Amino acid sequence: MNAKPPLTISTRRQSSLGWITVFGLGHMKPASGTWGSMPPVVIAGAMIAAGFGPVEHPIVYHAVLVTILLTFSAACVLQGDQAEARFGEKDPGQAVADETAGQCFSLMALPAVAVQPGWHAALTLLGAFLAFRVLDIIKPWPANGLQRVPGGWGILLDDVIAGLYAMLAVQLMARVLVPW
Repeated sequence: MNAKPPLTISTRRQSSLGWITVFGLGHMKPASGTWGSMPPVVIAGAMIAAGFGPVEHPIVYHAVLVTILLTFSAACVLQGDQAEARFGEKDPGQAVADETAGQCFSLMALPAVAVQPGWHAALTLLGAFLAFRVLDIIKPWPANGLQRVPGGWGILLDDVIAGLYAMLAVQLMARVLVPW
């Protein structure tokens, strides 16, 4: 009889990293961070298409984004140490909850003209996605130094800064640069 040993707490914790890997998106190659950035953009697009965008239902739209932001930020903080131990590196590529959280910032407070049905909304969502990814990759100050913070906070904070910078870039694009 080959009975399996009981699952210990530490094993259970290490095997339950679904939140920080955004339910497996962190295991997708190449560019797992890109995959981790997609859920908020897809959800925002679906909400805009369904008439629950930032103009028609701003409370619902922003509540959903804030919920995503807080949920995946908590995943980073709570599971960051475990993810680093499991994957054997600081800020492992499989941990993409930080990208999911950070991407939410670029999708907030969008002006009405930028989310009109059709190509306006599509271009705005694409711009928000690209702005966040570029800023997450280049990590402008102070994001680059925040990665040295230990554990889950170090995983999260650089992406929060990139998200805030992306939010500013999208606001500039949507309000000033693009003549709608």
